[in-house]
Amino acid sequence: MAPSSDVTPSAGNTPDSPDTGPAGRGRVRLRRAAVMAVPAAAVTAGLAILTAQGALGVQFAISGMPFTVTATELKGTGFAQFGGLDNMAEGSPNAGETGGQVLVVTSVIKEATLSKLCQSVDLGGTNLLITAGSGSKKVSASDLTTDSTDLSGDAAFDNIEIGNDASTLDKAGPKGRGPIGVFSQQADTVRIANLRQTNYATTAGVFKLPGLKLRFSDSGC
Repeated sequence: MAPSSDVTPSAGNTPDSPDTGPAGRGRVRLRRAAVMAVPAAAVTAGLAILTAQGALGVQFAISGMPFTVTATELKGTGFAQFGGLDNMAEGSPNAGETGGQVLVVTSVIKEATLSKLCQSVDLGGTNLLITAGSGSKKVSASDLTTDSTDLSGDAAFDNIEIGNDASTLDKAGPKGRGPIGVFSQQADTVRIANLRQTNYATTAGVFKLPGLKLRFSDSGC
């Protein structure tokens, strides 16, 4: 799912406002930004940005280096999704003009399995590549949380609810509950074939990686 960057400026936050430097843009994003995710019939659809206060995807400072995750299939029970902001460490060289913040879509799955998982991060001239779940055993995770800026695949949901307040979500457990006032969705189950994500953070309660291989490669996932 690719988030839209079209946010209508509100009063006092127009392009002519004097607070338009990197720090100013960061403060505006923190006050105003959250992401709405809505599925299409066959593939995950676009996102719209809504107003929210302090919507944070993860509770640690991200490196600011995106990484790619692919899988031939993801299956999950207990699915929730809402928008947020991830923050880099103060003074991070990866902040650029973002103010050290990244607008993300947070997806939470209570119990998940993934087939032929691949994860890669571009280190500049080479890629750190991780693969797992290519044999008979699949990768499995509990309380799997990903903060993404891009997600694609062929998706199907069972008993989906769209438009919930993120603070009221209950299908993915306590970790699948977002900030109050943020648009969200949840479903009993999710299946995504040919999954591809650009992530800035991933967490899990338990993460089992059968057939794990870590290596450097000229190409990523």
